[in-house]
Amino acid sequence: MTQRLHVGTRKGLFELERRKGGWEIADTKFLGEPVTAVLADGDTVLAALDLGHFGAKMWRREGAGAWREVAVPAFPPKPEDAADDPHPWSLGKVWALETGGVAGRLWAGTMPGGLFRSDDGGDSWALNETLWRMPERRQWFGVAGGEQPGINSVLVDPRDPDDVRIGVSCAGVWATGDAGASWRVINQGMYNEYMPPEQREAPMAQDIHRLAHCAARPEVVWCQHHSAAYRSEDAGANWREITAISPSKFGFAVAAHPRDPKTAWFVPAVKDEQRIPVDGKLVVSRTRDGGESFDVLSEGLPQNHAYDLVYRHGLSVDETGERLAFGSTSGGLWISEDQGDSWAAPEMRLPPISVVRFADE
Repeated sequence: MTQRLHVGTRKGLFELERRKGGWEIADTKFLGEPVTAVLADGDTVLAALDLGHFGAKMWRREGAGAWREVAVPAFPPKPEDAADDPHPWSLGKVWALETGGVAGRLWAGTMPGGLFRSDDGGDSWALNETLWRMPERRQWFGVAGGEQPGINSVLVDPRDPDDVRIGVSCAGVWATGDAGASWRVINQGMYNEYMPPEQREAPMAQDIHRLAHCAARPEVVWCQHHSAAYRSEDAGANWREITAISPSKFGFAVAAHPRDPKTAWFVPAVKDEQRIPVDGKLVVSRTRDGGESFDVLSEGLPQNHAYDLVYRHGLSVDETGERLAFGSTSGGLWISEDQGDSWAAPEMRLPPISVVRFADE
């Protein structure tokens, strides 16, 4: 079995392959173009691009075939009765891509906060109108200096493809049990410390950075929030703050072990104005007991004047739970073969990294 890692950057998509000498770049595509999302599903790869003035684009490759452009999610025209909607009815970028548990089904989360579904492998997309037209969506607000709200995480229950959770920056965690025909917000136990005291626990105020669940026990969900890290044992209905995380409760990324519901990885940082590793030391924090305690993993990672920030989709774990990879805004890439106990950097310097995804072929 060939091990592959897909790395989406500000200037192209890099496909790494694990060989005898280590990880090497096997292919490059879209050089010079920002890649915002990647989905590697078996021998099929989808890549979303943000081409600025030319808009978002989507490309797909099947097996050893050529890349070809496919449809991108598209919003309907803004109706007259939505004139007071503060958010645009047009695609900014594709932020999340996930398989849907049914042959051909895919989910895409976008800015400005749209959720789209494809039932033909990405040849066409349909907006989830129920979520988009909920009155509460007008209360969603943007992140990162005025950007529109965005859906950054889509979790599909492997046992039931109609059971889906999404994470929104900023509007909390939302759930559906009927493939999107109805939705409910599930933020019980969360707080947002940068909001006024009376709004700290408001459902629409919750700034979700990333969600991850254990594939073998999908009711166990982990969340990296702007204000804290959380864990849920009931598919997000209730959340418990993880207070033992070190050296910081702030970060963007989280990855869940696919089989062990008590194991997860975070990449801590100093929040808000700085957004750099604590004390200039790049580390990964791992829990193996459900968040009761953490190991701070640093072997092989730079520990002196390291200012690498890891974005929401910049951390990935493979289907075995043994191999991890993460990439930074400084173009650094590190891979672990032992659950994070040690890390190695392939001999390459990449553009700023936005997303990493493992694929097994």
